[in-house]
Order: sequence, then structure tokens, then C-alpha cells
Amino acid sequence: MMPRRAWEGDDVALLRENARRFFQRECVPNELRWRAQHHAERGLWNKAGTAGLLCASIPEAYGGGGGSFVHEAVLCEEQWYWLSYAFSNNVHSGIVAHYLLAYGREDQKRRWLPKMATGELVSAIAMTEPGAGTDLQRIRTQARRDGDAYVINGSKIFITNGLHADLVCVAVKTDAAAGSKGISLVMVETAGLAGFRRGQPLDKIGQKLNDTTELFFDDVRVPAENLLGDAEGQGFVQLMQQLPRERLIIAVGSVALMRRAIDETLAHVRERQVFGQPLLKQQNTRFVLAECETQARVAQAYVDDCIARLQAGTLDVPTAAMAKWWTTDTACKVVDECVQMFGGYGYMNEYPIARLYTDVRVGRIYGGANEVMKELIARELERG
Repeated sequence: MMPRRAWEGDDVALLRENARRFFQRECVPNELRWRAQHHAERGLWNKAGTAGLLCASIPEAYGGGGGSFVHEAVLCEEQWYWLSYAFSNNVHSGIVAHYLLAYGREDQKRRWLPKMATGELVSAIAMTEPGAGTDLQRIRTQARRDGDAYVINGSKIFITNGLHADLVCVAVKTDAAAGSKGISLVMVETAGLAGFRRGQPLDKIGQKLNDTTELFFDDVRVPAENLLGDAEGQGFVQLMQQLPRERLIIAVGSVALMRRAIDETLAHVRERQVFGQPLLKQQNTRFVLAECETQARVAQAYVDDCIARLQAGTLDVPTAAMAKWWTTDTACKVVDECVQMFGGYGYMNEYPIARLYTDVRVGRIYGGANEVMKELIARELERG
């Protein structure tokens, strides 16, 4: 299990324990069924809201838990450790809720955040398009102003929480000729919305239990007051300001996956007999696990430092990029080494280690590809 750390006060430890019990009770028994259907039931969001797991770091004035990023971090750790990411609280509470908190008008915050905290509203963020991933300046989805509304046309792909999303933060072009300065964020309420369609859950190689879909906008009319921010053209800056937080969340989850892989492997090699003795007695096994444990602890130490920086308001883009690329790369290596310890069993989906193997791989892609993370770091080095 995930260890208690120096920054974890009693209230955070209590939240961790409550989250652990929730995931063990509500999610773990349903994991394989949800993987088969590529999504969980919508009611899981309401249960999570009742348990106090949604919007933990949003102020109580808006229905949230009144906590900080450390509360989100322990929820992420427990959810990922127990392979219970059938609903992406990271996207809902850790990302979309904070776009609203940072850039929303007071009426927008009071309209949407309390319902997000209870699970009445499920949120998603729609940035990626078939022809625009990490390079957000290439998005083509347009929002044309028409009186007191925006008319949105375009499509988005790989949208986490897309199947159940009631509220989607959509990156659009409000000025196609202005490059990054023409990007805006518009909040789209999907219930009964004419022209809005969502595809079936995409068939991914991993993280199959989390719904990921395409979203389609065909002359969708959204009130102009749903613009996020006080003027058009602020979307790219808003996205860039929030990305370090998103990338740190990915790093937090990656460390949790390393810990789960190591724990699963230790339990296996203690029981598995090879040449008349437990596999753990083999020198190669001991050395490999020693390396995996070292990498996991180093990753945890760096992530904890990043959490402290975020809390202090000093986490910058290059530092978050370092955390994101290194922890996701390292998680892939650690899980791969652990799979090898299981032999043929490590290739069977009934074993958590096999599901971890495919689940962990996307970490090097989403939140900005790792190659882009290295470019961000290199640019900072170049500037001196």
C-alpha cells in the first residue's frame, strides 16, 4: 500500500483511509466487468460524491472539500494503486474544477462546482483533435459568435470521462487567424444539447475501464456567457498555466503504479518456487527488485518535492515536465521488470500485473508526449 509521508497530516491520512475503503468496496470487485464494457456505471460518480472524494481541493464555499493539492494527491495515489480509475477524478476534480476556480466568473463557479462535488455533474476537458494533440495551436474546432451564443463546429478525440460528461471544457478557435491567441475555452453543458454527439468508448490497449470517447459538435449553440475568462483568446494561456498541475497529477499516479507493481511482485516471488526455493532467493530477483524499489523511492522523493513547490506556488513548467516524463518512463521500466518475474502468468489479464503493463504505457503519451517534455526542459536550459 501507499506509505504515509511527511506532508500527510491527520486529515489527509483520514481521507486516504476513506478513499482506500471506497475503492476496495465499490471499484475493485467490479474492475474486470468494467474493463470488459470499457466504462463504469454513471452512478459511481454519485457514490464518490457522497463519500467526499470529488472536488476535495475546491473551497467549501463552492461545495468542495476545502483542501489543497495534497488531498487530491492521496486520492490519486489510492485510486491508481487499486487500479480503480473507472472514473477519472483527476480530470474532474484535479483539472476541470480548477479551470473553473481559476478563471470562472462567480456565477459560473456557483452554478457548476457544487454539482461537480456531489457527482450530479461529470466533467471532462476536450483539447485533443484527430489532427492536433500536444500541439494545441493546431486545433480546428471553431466557435463562431452569433448574437448571445457561440456556434461550435468540430470534433475532439481521446476524451476521458467523455461517455458520462455533463459539462465539457472545450478548447475552440474563436479567431482562426490569430494562432494561439485565437484559442478560447468554452464550457459546454451536454444535456439535451442539439448537435452534440458522443462516440462509443474507444477500444484502448490499456486503461480499458475508463471511458474514453470522441465528441462531435455540429452547429452546437452554447450561451456566450459560458466563455471561460473575461474575454476571447485567453484559452491558450489558461491551458499553459494549468498544465504543470496536470503533469504533476500524472507523476503522482505513476509512482502509485510503481508501488502496486512492486507489491504484487514481492507477494508473487515469495510464494513462487524455482529450483526448490522461493524465487525471491534468486540473486537476479533480489537485484532487480532492489533496483525497482530504488527507482520508486527516488521518484516519490522528487514528486513530493514538486508537491511542496506547487503548494508554495513555485512549481514551474520545466520542473513539472521533468516529473512527468521521468516518472512515466520509469514506471514503464519498473512494471516491465516486474512482469518478467511472473513468467507466463505475467501475460495473463487475470493478474493485476498484466493489466498494469498495458495501463501504464499511456503515461508517456497523455498530458503532453514525453518528447515534448524534454523539449520544454531543453528550452529552459537554452535560455540559461
